[in-house]
Amino acid sequence: MPTTPATATQSASNGTADAILLELVDENGVTIGTAEKLDAHRAPGLLHRAFSVFLFDERGRLLLQQRARGKYHSPGVWSNTCCGHPYPGEAPFAAAARRTFEELGVSPSLLAEAGTVRYNHPDPASGLVEQEYNHLFVGLVQSPPRVDPEEIGDFAFVAPAELVERHARDTFSAWFMTVLDAARPAIRELTGPSTGW
Repeated sequence: MPTTPATATQSASNGTADAILLELVDENGVTIGTAEKLDAHRAPGLLHRAFSVFLFDERGRLLLQQRARGKYHSPGVWSNTCCGHPYPGEAPFAAAARRTFEELGVSPSLLAEAGTVRYNHPDPASGLVEQEYNHLFVGLVQSPPRVDPEEIGDFAFVAPAELVERHARDTFSAWFMTVLDAARPAIRELTGPSTGW
């Protein structure tokens, strides 16, 4: 992972990785503390800050990612373009831009805030829980992804009808429809009425 001001605090000076900390929040999104990443996701889950990104190409197609099969949480499932957690003290916008580049090798030509959504989604396969206060972002991508295979197994650009077909056929993340539906007003504003989002 590239070292940035945010990630520098997450790596020990001897080269070994420190525990990854997440920012715990109250129901209003106000920071109340931190917790180790896995601890925050163990049932019943601790409410923590997260982000979800939806990027679209010039034809208004959504960039989906299939999570790498080696991931400990929701491996191999399809989901939105990018999602993750800001480091404590890191702005959600900065975290969204950072992780989009780290996972997909792209920098959005536009990235805009699209609101927040709070949810509680257990993952039956792993027993982990997504108890999140999620910051949503929508944007445009104009260069082809160069994915990190440790993070992403595959990717696809889909129009709305293609997404419906894929969602009926393939396994998606537990949070996908919740964050997509919450982001739809901003997605429609970004892509225009003719795209069908």
